[in-house]
Amino acid sequence: MTIPPGRLGGTLAVAVAACLFGTLGPASRGAYDAGLTPLTFALWRASLGMLGLLAIIGALTVRGRDRLHWKALDRRTIAALGAAVSAGIVLNLAIFSAFGQMSIALALLGFYTYPALVAIGAVAMGEERLTRGRVIALALALVGMSVVVLGGSGAGTGSGRGFELAGFGLALLAAAMQAVYVLLGRRGFPAVPTGEATLVVLGGTAAGFLLLTLATGSLEVALIPFRTPAALPVLLWAGLAGASIPTLLFLLGIRAIGPTRAAIIALIEPVAGTVLAAILLAELLGPVQVAGGVLVLAAAALLQRSGEAAEPHEATSGTA
Repeated sequence: MTIPPGRLGGTLAVAVAACLFGTLGPASRGAYDAGLTPLTFALWRASLGMLGLLAIIGALTVRGRDRLHWKALDRRTIAALGAAVSAGIVLNLAIFSAFGQMSIALALLGFYTYPALVAIGAVAMGEERLTRGRVIALALALVGMSVVVLGGSGAGTGSGRGFELAGFGLALLAAAMQAVYVLLGRRGFPAVPTGEATLVVLGGTAAGFLLLTLATGSLEVALIPFRTPAALPVLLWAGLAGASIPTLLFLLGIRAIGPTRAAIIALIEPVAGTVLAAILLAELLGPVQVAGGVLVLAAAALLQRSGEAAEPHEATSGTA
């Protein structure tokens, strides 16, 4: 898969990925209504996402794309991929559990503390400079996101779900794991093309979820979609539009524009998630929340117009 070169291409990739990721909150609720649990929903999503990505990579290979020689990878790269898989397992279980315990908007508030964690991590690792422009954009984005998920009286009113301390803690845990994944995606395994790296993460998380499903005796729950085919469309959406495509686009974007910029642009996700929750789940969106969404988008635009030098690209940027 290719994206337009440079900052614009990376920005578009992250923005589209964020919109698709924003559908996962309502999708998870649909799966829970069918009888699935956060663990079994995560298993289906990762498994279908892996199959979809295999199809994409297979099509590119048929067109003559060079194959990666896995045996040539060094231990550092393998360790970084393993860390990304571990982060992905914890991230998915935590955020999908949070979606089941509290309003989607409030869960997204906890999750979207991760851009601040990414910025801190990138600066600590010497990957980026926390310039004044980035500080302003990050602050504006975080304020706007907070207004989106907390503004007005709509959060959770339709579904009966409000603030739950345990759910919010899970969302914060998911934020920490997302920050780890974003930072690893930039520098952790540059020798691995984006498609293959994404495939390893999805395949590894699917294997982890399968082991957890068997260990917890949840196999019967995981097989519910075979007995209730009505649950399959939401799972197919979660796997393809909510996993393989956006995960690939997000990693492409990280490598094209850097982790801090990608994390801020991805703040579009809570806007999309909150709007969908209002439409599909009656978690109503108030005028103040709409204003917060405008702030989020303005922050992304400000970052792109800040005049900062573009981040150096990895050898695999823009291709998969």
